[in-house]
Amino acid sequence: MSDKAAATAMPSGEFDFPGATDLIALVAEAVEEDSPDAITEKVKNGLCQVISSEGFRLPAEFLEAEADHYARRLVHSDPEGRFSIVAMTWGVGQGTPLHDHCGLWCVEGVCHGRIRVDQYALVERDGDRFRFERDEAIPAETGTAGCLIPPHEYHRIFNDRDDEVAVTLHIYGGDMESCNIFDPEGDGWYRRERRALGFDA
Repeated sequence: MSDKAAATAMPSGEFDFPGATDLIALVAEAVEEDSPDAITEKVKNGLCQVISSEGFRLPAEFLEAEADHYARRLVHSDPEGRFSIVAMTWGVGQGTPLHDHCGLWCVEGVCHGRIRVDQYALVERDGDRFRFERDEAIPAETGTAGCLIPPHEYHRIFNDRDDEVAVTLHIYGGDMESCNIFDPEGDGWYRRERRALGFDA
């Protein structure tokens, strides 16, 4: 029998599992800070502590990858709209296109496996066309976390392992219901396209 915790689906579609209550409480406290830098630093440090603690256990279903896309599951949406927490499951080879967070700060932590985060710098814009330069590729292991604060919010996430599912937790400064993705056109130019974001069961 698996030692992973079973998740309880809340009436709102949210999930409850060991460690989730502590995580929600620490984020609720952190968003009272007076700047995005202070908020994200406090959330990042607290998230690393929670996901590395003995009391934190991922639900078994969070370890099950979807066949044709990375999975998004809502862990919590703050009733006051101050933040949301989303779990993402990345199958082998799955990743995102280059995208932004529509102006929301974000803290991302790795709960299982490993991901690679490719960061990009915006260097030029012409209407809905954007030119980016790839900044750096950051390997992120279990127990680590990083943050994005606009305008430095352009990146890709990718599970570059060939043998293991990865699971990450993403904490946003609001409900991220859509984002902009950027389709490559060549010579560093990308065309912006709005994309709605949904949740998997």
